[in-house]
Amino acid sequence: MGQLPATRTQLEYPFLHCCVDYAGPVLIADRSGRGCRLIKSYLAIFICSSIKACHLELVTALSSEAYLAALNRFISRRGKPQSVTSDNGTNFIGTFNELSRFLVQSDLESLVAQEGIEFKFVPPHSPHFNGLAEAAVKSTKHHLRRLLQTTNFTFEEMATCLAQIEAVLNSRPLTPLYSDPNDLTALTPAHFLIGRPLSFVPHPQIPEDTNINRLQRFRRIELIKQHFWRRFSLEYVALLQQKVKWRSSKAEPKIGSLVLVKDRALPPLLWSMGRVIQLYPGTDNVSRVAELKTKGGTIRRALINL
Repeated sequence: MGQLPATRTQLEYPFLHCCVDYAGPVLIADRSGRGCRLIKSYLAIFICSSIKACHLELVTALSSEAYLAALNRFISRRGKPQSVTSDNGTNFIGTFNELSRFLVQSDLESLVAQEGIEFKFVPPHSPHFNGLAEAAVKSTKHHLRRLLQTTNFTFEEMATCLAQIEAVLNSRPLTPLYSDPNDLTALTPAHFLIGRPLSFVPHPQIPEDTNINRLQRFRRIELIKQHFWRRFSLEYVALLQQKVKWRSSKAEPKIGSLVLVKDRALPPLLWSMGRVIQLYPGTDNVSRVAELKTKGGTIRRALINL
């Protein structure tokens, strides 16, 4: 494996160097109510190369004008990047065989050059060179695809939903914030963006088996946000675990390590963190259970849930 690029290891400020990719298409309604017409739209996903913070923009076309408008909105809120990495516009087939491509025109390249942005392109047919953006596309559309087929949002509703999903992605723990064993906070991409963790206004939990078509339109957005949170928070724990063969012992957490606890009952943007205070080895001298110190007290969990 090659060395990481310098843009991945040098942080001056968020989104100084970023990657971009398109996800979709998704259908949105031109207005609410009966008789509305469905319009094809796409998600423009910007990823910071250093801290992996996400920025989602909703665009209604795969044209250079639509991308330039999304880039201008991104720059207005996140600051002008020094470089933007993207693919060459080749068709990328994702997990659900959806089309995600990025069209580049000569006039677009000249306009971006005038803004002082270095526009980088990965080699053709090499999506792994833009792996950060591809991973963000998977995290976003994998959980949205099924629910968005059951209802049609307007542009405003879809933009609201994407903003809340962006907050969920930027709230994920990256590393312990302090080495103090009594501290249970973790560093997140939000700390680099706003200087503190993200939080939502409390909202009642909507049951998972609720028929989305029977809900008011503003509650449909809340249902999709809560569904995305449940799927992402549980699967994110599995991504953090080291995968080895079954006959090899996996890396065990050490006493004092900060761990993320899998919990289905937590509301969005609230991650359950804990410090390991004791391990319980079995007869084969392999620990499978740990005792944790959390904000709510001492709990005991299997390592598969950490």
